Amino acid sequence: MYKVDIQPDLKEAAAIEARRNREESRKSRIFNIRYRKIGVDVEGLKKQVEERKLREDAEKRRDEAFDADRVQYDRIAQMLEQEEQQRRKKLNEALVEFWKQEQQPSTRREWDIQDPEAIRKDHPARVSDHDPRCGLASMQRFAGEDLNVSARLKLQKEQNKRALEEQRKERERSLADHRYADTLEDKKRIELDLRALELARLEEECRKAKAAAMADFNRAKAAEVAEQQRLAQQREQDDNYAEIHNHLTSDILNENPSTAKSFLGPHRVITDRWKGMSPEQLAAVWKMQQEQCKENQRLRGEERQRDAEWDRQRELAARAGMAMEEQEQNFRLQLKKSLDAYNRELANAQKANLRYLEKEVYTNTPTAQYHLQFNTSSR
Repeated sequence: MYKVDIQPDLKEAAAIEARRNREESRKSRIFNIRYRKIGVDVEGLKKQVEERKLREDAEKRRDEAFDADRVQYDRIAQMLEQEEQQRRKKLNEALVEFWKQEQQPSTRREWDIQDPEAIRKDHPARVSDHDPRCGLASMQRFAGEDLNVSARLKLQKEQNKRALEEQRKERERSLADHRYADTLEDKKRIELDLRALELARLEEECRKAKAAAMADFNRAKAAEVAEQQRLAQQREQDDNYAEIHNHLTSDILNENPSTAKSFLGPHRVITDRWKGMSPEQLAAVWKMQQEQCKENQRLRGEERQRDAEWDRQRELAARAGMAMEEQEQNFRLQLKKSLDAYNRELANAQKANLRYLEKEVYTNTPTAQYHLQFNTSSR
């Protein structure tokens, strides 16, 4: 008979290999002195890790919310600054336009002295010998004579003095206006800085409760403003229609042609026959004025109520933020105390275990032969 190689069974080989792997894994666990003697609370560590992750996620979300609020407040500050710049630019343009339209050099008091075309526009001293401006002794006048030189020089000095005084006053007014404008600009800059600091302080103190309350209030505010704008547009449209109707049906445009008609033309009226507005029209005008006064008072009252509501919401948000912060501090303090107590108990237990092992268990000193019998198998 021939010798034939017998192939091993694959299942049996796999089972043997699995047993060997389990044996090696068990030996690694058993021969680990630290894990076998001291031990580790894996579940407690996992729980602490999960709590830490949750706390880090909450802090991350809070930081993201704060970052979003900070970006929004920065955008608001930039928008306010741009509006202020636009308003200042428009004011300067209006001022320059006013100078061009209303303060031309030709309208000044001293323009007759500074006018470069004064000599060209002025009339000559005498046109001819028969000039009616010349008196009886005109034939005695010679070129170069100036009989009123002292009075003329005095008058010119007074005019120059008044002109210089006016220029000095105008320069002082201009400097005062510049200083006032600089003061206003400094105050506005300080106000913006204080506002930015206040916003930064508020965004540090506010929490999720403030954000939610502020969002609800903003939505309500936007709806209220939209409704007010719609009502204002409706009132304005109604007022315009009423004004057009009043103009079309008033006695001013529909006068009686039989009494106020003029023979000079159909478009003319006789003023002495027109009696003016009737008492009913005057009473309607007075009534409309009273209604407008009442409407203005009502609008001012609503504005004061909105400002008060805004202040109240801001105060509630600040209180909610402070309460949340206080609760978080208390929670952290309690958590720290509980961890400290748990660590103390664990340390005491470990010390007691060590004392027990040193005094009760490890009483005999093992020999080398005793140690050689270990770590040879896991069984």
